[in-house]
Amino acid sequence: MQFARQQAWEEWLDQHYAESPGVWLQIAKKASGIASVTYAEALDVALCYGWIDGQKKTYDESSFLQKFTPRRPRSAWSKINQGKVAALIESGKMQPAGLKEIERAKQDGRWEAAYDPPSRATVPEDLQAELDKHPQAGAFFATLNSQNRFAILMRIHTAKKPETRARRIQQFIEMLEKGEKIYP
Repeated sequence: MQFARQQAWEEWLDQHYAESPGVWLQIAKKASGIASVTYAEALDVALCYGWIDGQKKTYDESSFLQKFTPRRPRSAWSKINQGKVAALIESGKMQPAGLKEIERAKQDGRWEAAYDPPSRATVPEDLQAELDKHPQAGAFFATLNSQNRFAILMRIHTAKKPETRARRIQQFIEMLEKGEKIYP
């Protein structure tokens, strides 16, 4: 699905947000010269209607595909998107469906548990203690790229129970000691 302007995407979503399972938007790359809603514009509109961005795929030399879907009931919130919706609320753009998703997140604890972006993600104390006890794992962890590092930190952050969190940390320590990572 392709939209030349943000308003066209907003009009479509206003009509279909409640029943559509999601869409792949074709978004033109900046240097392409093709009229297109931008990723940032598309995300703002999606958040207004309680939707969220997902996978991104290459399409051709001038555009890419970005998946947008309704937010799932247990979907985690990022601190970045919390900031975006605060600005959208202040500007009066948020729709009832988007406000409802925020309220659900506040009620079930997901709002408080929002995660930092990869650039600000820090190693939690319990993971750092285990990395310190296992120098080989710690040394390998220090070599990970941002994608692999963030994947580990997110999986630990999203553990709901303390025993799940502890188990995940131990699994990652074992994996790191073997020189293994999540993504090749």
